[in-house]
Amino acid sequence: MENVVATPHLGASTTEAQENVALQVAEQMSDYLINGAVSNAINMPSITAEEAPRLKPFVKLAEVLGAFVGQVTEDPIKEVEILFDGSTATMNTRALVSAALAGLIRPQVSDVNMVSAPIMVKERGIIVAEVKRDKSGVFDGYIKLTVKTEHMTRSIAGTCFSDGKPRFIQIKGINLDAEVGQHMLYTTNADAPGIIGLLGTVCGENGVNIANFQLGRNRPGGDAIALLYLDAPFPEKVLEQVRAHKSIDSAKRLRFDVGAE
Repeated sequence: MENVVATPHLGASTTEAQENVALQVAEQMSDYLINGAVSNAINMPSITAEEAPRLKPFVKLAEVLGAFVGQVTEDPIKEVEILFDGSTATMNTRALVSAALAGLIRPQVSDVNMVSAPIMVKERGIIVAEVKRDKSGVFDGYIKLTVKTEHMTRSIAGTCFSDGKPRFIQIKGINLDAEVGQHMLYTTNADAPGIIGLLGTVCGENGVNIANFQLGRNRPGGDAIALLYLDAPFPEKVLEQVRAHKSIDSAKRLRFDVGAE
């Protein structure tokens, strides 16, 4: 048909546009690798080069907080509240919320990312609330994640220090200072003598090396928690020994994508 001119449906299909697209992709990858800036990505929100250095450690923190709750919560989650206190309230909280939600549902959906997570959470009927407030405590800024199920409410808070590493600062309203490791064990119990000895003995007898050990309680004789940072995954048979002890209310082995030290 001599009176018809066919052109590509997409402008990027032309030779000139292909060259421009290739340059743009290379520039965007360079900007990410050098400055941490993210633009036009399909698996995470955009982050400018200016905010990337400050934001990056807290994106990992938000993901870790979500991952903790996602691994220890067995009942279906109905509500999620993400509190940004102090300096975190002035950051790109859209990216932080997405990271927290991705960590939250990754135990059930392994291929979730920061873009798909909010959609998946909404599809599950989970109500998400974002709260910002001025500095209210000793930390310049922290993030607190609270989830509600039909039977319980669970919360965890964390921050990043100057080294950029995420740290847990509160679990179940109990204050502590725990470095986040790739492999961890989390236990709850009534505050009583002998728990440190129990956990240390069980680990020692089974060749489980403890890199760090953090404890916390709400009051003498009240609720207590322990977080063990381990060199390797906690063996299932050893976990059964811990759970079988009458002093332990619950025990969960945890894994976080923070890299081995």
